[in-house]
Amino acid sequence: MDYWINWEQLGIVHLPSFILGTIAIVLLPGPNSLYVLTTASQSGWRPGVWASLGIVAGDSVLILAVVLGAASLLHSSPTLFMVLRLVGAVYLLWIGWGLIQIAWQRYWGREQIKATSMGGRLLQMHPFIAALGLSLTNPKAIFFFISFFTQFVDPEFPNPAISFLFLAIILQVISITYLTSLILAGQGLVGIFRRHPRWTATLWFVVGLLFCAFAVRLVLSDQVVF
Repeated sequence: MDYWINWEQLGIVHLPSFILGTIAIVLLPGPNSLYVLTTASQSGWRPGVWASLGIVAGDSVLILAVVLGAASLLHSSPTLFMVLRLVGAVYLLWIGWGLIQIAWQRYWGREQIKATSMGGRLLQMHPFIAALGLSLTNPKAIFFFISFFTQFVDPEFPNPAISFLFLAIILQVISITYLTSLILAGQGLVGIFRRHPRWTATLWFVVGLLFCAFAVRLVLSDQVVF
């Protein structure tokens, strides 16, 4: 019971600062949150839930990779890191261009989108798979988790994996809460977008452009895309 009362016994320091920092980071707009909001606003709450589960699952895998030492592997192999960054950028571009294609077709009232086009293939993807891919194709997130978490782990604690685990649980709870609010917000927009299809097309176009911008930033910038 003491473990749940005294966080220092888990090797965690400055817990309130960690919580505030996590909230600030989660609230930053990124491809993960945009995808959940767009999916919920266009397709309803069930696809939105699947998308959020994909994000949570992907982030959990990345956090586990940090605990198992993947950050050290990527740091020691710049070539591998660059390859993963390029893969992530290509995936973001693929989704972004697919959204732009969908927006173009729907703006002009063309509901039928060729299955062979990027937009058609994107629509055929399950939201969970698409969101999981978004999370896993961001190698910079691994470095983010390791650099952010280590600020709040006691270096003298004998088992830092336990500290990382509890910090990861807190992060995921905050993330799930935020994604749930996005799903609710998106669900509230479903009726509006169905009555105004060109508004829907405009949203998809803007989000598509943002995904393309995220792809460029992933390759050219040293900042983390969260």
